[in-house]
Amino acid sequence: MYIDGKDYRAIWLNENDTTVVMVIDQQRLPFFFGTKELRSVEDVWTAIREMTVRGAPLIGVAGAFGMYLATLEINTRTNVHEHLSNAARYLISCRPTAVNLSWAVNRVLDKLMKIPDPRLLSEAALKEATEISDNERENCRKIGEYGVKIIEKISTSRNGAPVNILTHCNAGWLACIDYGTATAPVYLAREKGIPVHVWVDETRPMNQGARLTSWELGKQGVPYTLIADNSGGHLMQKGMVDLVIVGCDRATAKGDVANKIGTYLKALAAFDNKVPFYAALPSSSFDLSIGDGLKEIVIEEREPEEVTSVLGFSDGEIRTVRISPEDAKAGNWGFDITPARLVTGFITEKGICRAKESDIRKMFSDKII
Repeated sequence: MYIDGKDYRAIWLNENDTTVVMVIDQQRLPFFFGTKELRSVEDVWTAIREMTVRGAPLIGVAGAFGMYLATLEINTRTNVHEHLSNAARYLISCRPTAVNLSWAVNRVLDKLMKIPDPRLLSEAALKEATEISDNERENCRKIGEYGVKIIEKISTSRNGAPVNILTHCNAGWLACIDYGTATAPVYLAREKGIPVHVWVDETRPMNQGARLTSWELGKQGVPYTLIADNSGGHLMQKGMVDLVIVGCDRATAKGDVANKIGTYLKALAAFDNKVPFYAALPSSSFDLSIGDGLKEIVIEEREPEEVTSVLGFSDGEIRTVRISPEDAKAGNWGFDITPARLVTGFITEKGICRAKESDIRKMFSDKII
């Protein structure tokens, strides 16, 4: 995507030093736009855990590049298989909910385990990580091509009025290499001249909507309105939402959706008000080995300080301010599960399907399960 006239991806290899992986520092947005260098497995783990990089497709690609960096740590005294296996387990451990991370890391690991000559490992790992990154970018573009048809259909009945789309968290290009998942149809609609307007949930406690989605849409010239998380139901009751599109960190074979905490409540409101509710995701976010999302998906619990305080900008500095009593106890679940019965459908790089096991397995019959 273009930011102030320059084309960026959310992750890339340093052109001048191929031992360094570059990422956009999402912790400092929207107040400062900057990049960060990742030089080791530890750097990648920390960047993912602390959400310098975040979003299911992006953390998968970051994990793949982390395996490349692991190969650069090998020396003549290294037990190669043990080192790579440990690096893979360590990277996967940092965030448990999004399936993309384990999928990408294990894909690179499987490739490396078949190579007998340690001198060939780095080249193979870099090639695999780059291929995963390029594929995920292309998948998001295709998600946009299929999703824009939904927006276009709604637009024909709006007599020139903008299509009002509500989204939750940040499933944009920052989270997905480029284009995004939930935002890809929006960006393509904008390119086609279809009038759109996005309701952007703030997405407490980390405010990815307020900080990141708002910034993204603004940079791309897409009209948006930032709203409090609890406003969505009211807007739907008033007929002010035509469509809900969210991202997805893991979808089950039966169509359950794990996404940022608060997604379930938007799905309930959409169902009650007969507003179409779609999850947009690449095939790497499907976990066809599980069926019941509520019972089988591990929900990440994060530090309570993310709830008891808020990050803001004042006097030229990014500051953390406490918003609760000093002794307040807080629970901080990162994701929730939206059951398939509330999901109108999935927008994927292969097309659009219903959130039903038969449809999902048919569309992804080539996916190893």
